[in-house]
Amino acid sequence: MWYFAWILGLAALAAVLNGMWFEAREPERGEPPQ
Repeated sequence: MWYFAWILGLAALAAVLNGMWFEAREPERGEPPQ
């Protein structure tokens, strides 16, 4: 089941890139950091 780990890796990478994208796009949102 190597494809399962590969899909999990892609999902984790997508989550990290998504977080970095929103951090870079809206640095001043007025919300306290969680």
